[in-house]
Amino acid sequence: MDIPNWYELILLALAAWRSFQLISDDDILDRPRRYLLRLGEEWEKDGDPVPDNYRFKLGEFITCPYCAGFWIAVTWWVSWQIWPHATLVVAVPWVLSAGVVAASKVLSRD
Repeated sequence: MDIPNWYELILLALAAWRSFQLISDDDILDRPRRYLLRLGEEWEKDGDPVPDNYRFKLGEFITCPYCAGFWIAVTWWVSWQIWPHATLVVAVPWVLSAGVVAASKVLSRD
């Protein structure tokens, strides 16, 4: 079993962070997230009544950085253990996307 050097570790960490953000928070996956959690199309925002068949535990898991974030990071690390070069090549667009998201959050504070 190998241990990533600092450069690989940063790439894997940023790719894992961006993957978690995409799954838990980004608007582009709202529709699949609603379907998976059984929220339905009528649910709009916090404060709206939650449907009876809402998957509460799954919703908590998906949005928890300690839960889903851990398993996403483990997935990136195991992938790197099996295919080191290919995983880093795949991680680079995720890292670039993480930089764009971070920059947009910093710039939108003004």
